[in-house]
Amino acid sequence: MNLAQVRKIAMALPEVSEEPHFDRTSFRVNGKIIATAIPDKPYLNIMASEATREPALAIYPDALEKLYWGKKVCGVTVDLENADPDMVADLLEKTWNEKAPKSLRS
Repeated sequence: MNLAQVRKIAMALPEVSEEPHFDRTSFRVNGKIIATAIPDKPYLNIMASEATREPALAIYPDALEKLYWGKKVCGVTVDLENADPDMVADLLEKTWNEKAPKSLRS
């Protein structure tokens, strides 16, 4: 996978915007970051909750690792070169559901 493919998946989610975030691009819903990426790098950070993150880490150990913010785990880092597009779409959708306003969720 690459960032263009990630962008297509993320931007298909309701009311997602793409905005700069320091040296990265970020995908947001209602101002809340669901994912970030450094252009030209084969990694994506998804800000998934523990309930989303832990099962995914167990199922896809070759494509995912824990994302730390200091000592706190705040999501997963996706190795896009080893990632299945359906897995990335599923994680983005689940994280969107965690961050989106109730009025947008199905």
